[in-house]
Amino acid sequence: MVQTNFDSYFSHVAARSQTSNTVFSTKIPPLSAEEYAAAIKPVIARPPPFRSAVFSEESKDDFHSRFLRELHEGFNLLFYGFGSKRQYLNDFATERCAKLGHVVIANGFHPGFGMKDLLSSFSSLPDFDASPSQATVQEYFISSKHHLYLMIHNIDGPFFRTTKAKSVISLWAMNPHIHILASVDHINAALLWSTSESSARKQGGNNRGFAWLWHDISTLSPYDFELSFADRTSIRGAHGIKASDTGTSSAVAMTETAALHILASVTQKAKKLFKLMGERQLGISDSESGQDMQQAAIEYDALFSLARDNFVATNDTALRALLGEFKDHGLVLTAQSSAAGGQALWIPLRKEKLSAVLGSAQMG
Repeated sequence: MVQTNFDSYFSHVAARSQTSNTVFSTKIPPLSAEEYAAAIKPVIARPPPFRSAVFSEESKDDFHSRFLRELHEGFNLLFYGFGSKRQYLNDFATERCAKLGHVVIANGFHPGFGMKDLLSSFSSLPDFDASPSQATVQEYFISSKHHLYLMIHNIDGPFFRTTKAKSVISLWAMNPHIHILASVDHINAALLWSTSESSARKQGGNNRGFAWLWHDISTLSPYDFELSFADRTSIRGAHGIKASDTGTSSAVAMTETAALHILASVTQKAKKLFKLMGERQLGISDSESGQDMQQAAIEYDALFSLARDNFVATNDTALRALLGEFKDHGLVLTAQSSAAGGQALWIPLRKEKLSAVLGSAQMG
């Protein structure tokens, strides 16, 4: 029997596709941290083929003088371009800004950076006796003759994208004695601020905005320090955090905003389960470091008993179904427990962020 073209097409489409079992990840094991360091060392030691013009002494002096003039005219500076800008901006802060006022540096690229880290930086400032908060910092520098130069590396980082952080920075950015210098690397960083926020001007009051002036400083330098927390042997790249930071071999930094988006899409029973886990974790954890989040983990068997007593899940299948959505989005992490080889579960949010999520309208 001779098949027509029509029959041949459907015979081909209906045929079972063959998938190769030869997977790259199974053939090539990932590098350990020591192997990676040994392999990259010769490359780092090699002199760069060319050096960006922004590092020349003549250009450096011209740029630094221009930056200071713009800061004192009431603008805040936003730096973009290829390459790490951290060392270049730190040099500007120590060589020029430190001679004119106080300097605070915030490493926004670190996934664990939070409001507590930002405010604690002000505790070391001389003559700043009040407990650091958004209001006390604002009031101090409005009435003080001192100037503050706030250097934010990667203002497009996870923490500074939150609504709370933007609210705080937009208030400080309008203070005539606070000068903000920030860097960005994300291609869509400009979308973080509206046109009115970016073009606002300092008026000496409590208005909000950023008054940005953009500068291209393409240093072409490697992002070694910014990526020091990431697992660079992973295909996740900068989004893969070291196991030592999270307690798992593969994780993504969880933010308060991301957690609320996930909770908005799950069932009421799933929200109740998350609330039970969160309240128990808050009751145990008295630390805010990423390392201690796993110390407040709950055993799976204990969670099952808790869920059953609160009529959230009456059997193992129902509980695993509720946890599945959280695990898929990284809102609940798991690890092998030392207790009889069981499973431990925890929420990868710092204490203040977890409290804010549990107190939000999404949990109502």
